[in-house]
Amino acid sequence: MIYLDSAATSFLKPPSVKTEMMNALSTMSSPGRGAYPAAMNAAEKVYECRELVCRLMNFPHPENVVFTMNATHALNIAINTLAKSGSRVVISGYEHNSVTRPLHEMGAVIDVAEGSLFDTEDVLRAFSEKIPAADLVICNHVSNVFGFVQPVEEIAKLCKKHNVPFIIDASQSAGIESIDAERLDTAFIAMPGHKGLMGPQGTGVLLCKERPKPLISGGTGSESILQTMPEYLPDAAEAGTHNVVGIAGLCAGIRYVLKTGADTIGRYESSLCAEMADILGSIPALKVYSHSGTQAGVLSVQHESIDCESFCEMLGKNSVAARCGLHCAPLAHKTVGTIDRGTVRLSFSPFISRQQMLRACRIISRIS
Repeated sequence: MIYLDSAATSFLKPPSVKTEMMNALSTMSSPGRGAYPAAMNAAEKVYECRELVCRLMNFPHPENVVFTMNATHALNIAINTLAKSGSRVVISGYEHNSVTRPLHEMGAVIDVAEGSLFDTEDVLRAFSEKIPAADLVICNHVSNVFGFVQPVEEIAKLCKKHNVPFIIDASQSAGIESIDAERLDTAFIAMPGHKGLMGPQGTGVLLCKERPKPLISGGTGSESILQTMPEYLPDAAEAGTHNVVGIAGLCAGIRYVLKTGADTIGRYESSLCAEMADILGSIPALKVYSHSGTQAGVLSVQHESIDCESFCEMLGKNSVAARCGLHCAPLAHKTVGTIDRGTVRLSFSPFISRQQMLRACRIISRIS
């Protein structure tokens, strides 16, 4: 199988991820629930993972690294902390449903900063016009549909200038693009563990500069006498038993990213994406959404006469794994004008070779 669906999940992972998870199953119980070896092993592993996240993201506070089920969970915590019914929330035109649905459900006023695809100056213009009157700003670092790398550092500066809190969705950039949380200095940065960080499904991370409002309440292994959640992090936002096995796997994934280098991984994926875009761009029946310099390793294409679902089905029968449709991001498709048909999305990982990419191009050409 040629796996080109890493924007959904990193199915191809370092072997150490599985090893660490199997070790956790046999040596770790639950952190904070006892002083016996299995409980202490779990506590040490969970704290180790917080420290690894800090090293990777240049974030100085391990206790403010909150573990979640996924990026959606992390974003819901952040959004419910900073927004409420009637809040004016400025978002980019490329946001995922994990941002737009919580905002709709709480009755926030959503104001879209519409910027043209792969045009960072246009995106900045749109945000600069809307930020001064905003209560909150949310923007993804990389579009999950088109791979558009958005100017989050410049947006963060605009937010700081106007004293508006900022949430970054790093779902498609964590482990792939350089993220300096200390320099960004935003309220929250949310990310999944199972994409660029190479961890297993069921893991996510929320970096908290501000104290989050608990999304769920329950046991924490601390302050059991209280009938409210503890005031301090990470306990304030981590109710219930930790996914220790998943966090152990996430540890191994982050170690791989630290050893290899997020920038190195990102450059490799972008180079594959750019070469594939050039090759597919020569096929008359295909429309290819690409731009050198502002695109990560995520590529969307459309065929002029074959619908996306049928195209993906044909790819699957030829052992190419891709994703079709709206990719849980109808706003991005509306912004670009692909809402009626969706796209076929091809996304890369460090474990995809150039030879596999070229073979996928030949298959796509034959189908086209």
